[in-house]
Amino acid sequence: MTTAVLTARPGAALRGCLRVPGDKSISHRALILGALATGRTTVTGLLEGEDVLATARAMQAFGADVVRTGEGAWTMDGKGGFSEPADVIDCGNAGTGVRLIMGAMAAFDIVATFTGDGSLRKRPMGRVLEPLGRMGATWIAREGGRLPLTLKGGGLSALTYTLPMASAQVKSAVLLAGLGATGPVEVTEPEPTRDHTERMLKAFGAELTVADHNDRRVVTLQPGARLTGSVVAVPADPSSAAFPIVAALVTPGSEVTVEGVMLNPLRTGLFDTLREMGADLTITNRRDASGEEVGDITARHSALQGVIVPPGRAPSMIDEYPILAVAAAFAAGDTVMRGIGEMRVKESDRIALMAAGLEACGVDVEEEPEGFIVHGTGAAPRGGALVETHGDHRIAMSHLILGLAAREPVRVDEPGMIATSFPTFAGLMRGLGGDISEG
Repeated sequence: MTTAVLTARPGAALRGCLRVPGDKSISHRALILGALATGRTTVTGLLEGEDVLATARAMQAFGADVVRTGEGAWTMDGKGGFSEPADVIDCGNAGTGVRLIMGAMAAFDIVATFTGDGSLRKRPMGRVLEPLGRMGATWIAREGGRLPLTLKGGGLSALTYTLPMASAQVKSAVLLAGLGATGPVEVTEPEPTRDHTERMLKAFGAELTVADHNDRRVVTLQPGARLTGSVVAVPADPSSAAFPIVAALVTPGSEVTVEGVMLNPLRTGLFDTLREMGADLTITNRRDASGEEVGDITARHSALQGVIVPPGRAPSMIDEYPILAVAAAFAAGDTVMRGIGEMRVKESDRIALMAAGLEACGVDVEEEPEGFIVHGTGAAPRGGALVETHGDHRIAMSHLILGLAAREPVRVDEPGMIATSFPTFAGLMRGLGGDISEG
């Protein structure tokens, strides 16, 4: 039976070392590139959340041999491309997965139909379909390009494309489609976004260049790439590490170390922001893991101050604004978060849900069209609410972290969705001394 409610209760200080699951972005890409490549790809540290498992099933449907060999350990024997699937591709709740898979699939002369859960069927796909259409792909979809949709690939042409918004998902979909294009594919970004696709394409054998021109980043993929299987060690996900780190910062007496966290500079905006707020964060044991810098992050309870978060930082921390808002609820003064309208089209309208949840817990929040302001008092919020998550895993986890340090317990509904990105969340937090339980 699915647990209807999880409750976080304030209590003891949080202490200990832990490793959070592997990075979700890299996990999706490792499976997709392994399926596209010729030969065997071996992956360790794969995030085994529901979103990534949906991508693994999709890669099997497109013809790759995908085998789990142990905890976080997988092999993919790719055939050098995708074959037409026999059934509908169900991506569950995985927005990253479906957008990247559609890009990769468009490189081949096949047809596939994609769907997902109720949340994913509401999310916009037009931003990916538009550049794929320019390259020559065609589709049939619901209004706004929403799932379910049927996409036909193959016969793609070269493309020079400027992203209308900073989006690693759109950039990645275009680059993956470019593997089947007749000429170069060039993508210009208004702001640099996470670059895992570029790094991993190179590791699998693609010819790709990245250059900065006039404050814009231009990524160019040359045609005719022959990808070969690789070895991928997935580092710990900084988006997941954010939850125990913020929990330690706001819970008196706490000291928590998260090991092996990816430190890609295009993913560490939250840590920069927390330091600006006065967080006691130290990073030790920096090292390389499959081309990505990783390190161990130690967080200690800190007196936080409100800050103005630069809007240009949003691409490097767009998934972390919900948990940043929790840190802001404990800080003294205003924390201003703007230029984050993208949050309204994630698994939910995260701006509206975070504002509503924090207000229910006694926090003064000012919602804006493209952001929100948290008016912190420097004291622990009241808590004491049942927060509606609308099935969004990050909304649920963020409010549970708040509940560990609020004056009264905080409950969240639909906590089963946490398994999409962080299936071990509650157990790991309990291991640090946090009181999170069912009911």
